[in-house]
Amino acid sequence: MKQFTIPFTYRSPLIAAIKNKRRLEDKMKKDFTPTLLDVGPLKIYLARHFGFCYGVENAIEIAFRTIDENPGKRIFLLSEMIHNPQVNADLLARGVQFMQDTKGKELVPFDEITADDVVIIPAFGTTLEMEKKLAEKGIATKQYNTTCPFVEKVWNRGEQIAAKKYSLVIHGKPSHEETRATFSHAAAETAAVVINDMQEAIELSQFITGEQPAADFYTRFAGRYSEGFEVSKDLQKIGVINQTTMLASDTQGIADFLKQVMVKTFALNDQNVGERFADTRDTLCYATNDNQSAVYGLLEQEADLAIVVGGYNSSNTSHLVELCEEKLSTFFINDASKIISREQIFHFDLHDHTEKESFQFLPEQPVTTILISSGASCPDAVVEKVIEKLCSFYDSGATLLSLEENFK
Repeated sequence: MKQFTIPFTYRSPLIAAIKNKRRLEDKMKKDFTPTLLDVGPLKIYLARHFGFCYGVENAIEIAFRTIDENPGKRIFLLSEMIHNPQVNADLLARGVQFMQDTKGKELVPFDEITADDVVIIPAFGTTLEMEKKLAEKGIATKQYNTTCPFVEKVWNRGEQIAAKKYSLVIHGKPSHEETRATFSHAAAETAAVVINDMQEAIELSQFITGEQPAADFYTRFAGRYSEGFEVSKDLQKIGVINQTTMLASDTQGIADFLKQVMVKTFALNDQNVGERFADTRDTLCYATNDNQSAVYGLLEQEADLAIVVGGYNSSNTSHLVELCEEKLSTFFINDASKIISREQIFHFDLHDHTEKESFQFLPEQPVTTILISSGASCPDAVVEKVIEKLCSFYDSGATLLSLEENFK
């Protein structure tokens, strides 16, 4: 795989040594067992796969190269480069300005942008409408487009399905930048609607079966269907694509459910189901799949708690947290500074979207076992600092160098 040039401050000698050894031992990436860092009274299990993915490293390389190649120019990002606070803070410190927040709210008036400015499209991609607006300004975006190739793969898959006259059901978070971009590309080709979860898939199915009046669709899915969407026509033949960072099992479950709805509603069988439901392969990116599979492997270990590191608005990270929460106490943090002491930690609650303070999060016992993973937009250096902070609470004599030489 291509090697990218990214700031060395995002790298970690410890994590690099672990990942390189695992890569050599498991070239086909079939082993999802975690790596053990054994420091006596503290045992840390690191997920087999975590941290920066191809698309993130590609975006970071392009962004920092753009800054270096355009001295004196105003440089804008459409929104956050990736959902990681450290990387975005570094870009802001280099003079980059964000045109929008992650919800699409304008931060820099679009009228102030000129053809002399540089505008970088983030890894999530952007809408066709925004591309057109930038082009009308005379801004060349292709040179500074960091859209993840795996996001573009979803767009291409959607286009293929649309060409066969299927409507598209997009499984994604409606307000997420990637979902908004995918919806825009899908809606340009065919009828499209966004659903967030299985409950919404069930509600959508009731419009397919006729259990709910078609008129109610436009209220229930307001702002999430393409212009001119006709319930009576556009739910007769569908395919499912997704935001690349959704939980794999959720997307598969939604696709299987909607397929069975079509089979039952239109009296289909295995031979003719394709007449109504597109044979869509899962469109999650490889890193999302690998990281989620690695967390399943991680959770096979007996442990006292889990720590997941990443941006609080990172979709792929939040799903890793959800998986861990199903089994044990889980603390979602965005950097080591949130761990104040053995007794105190600040962490993000996915359910009420607030940062909370917890006490006595590390148990008082002879040996403590912690599971650790991180999102695809989290620098390895941030994970290293979390490990270093945890080790500092135990009288083990462990150093990062000793860990680098003695992991299992």
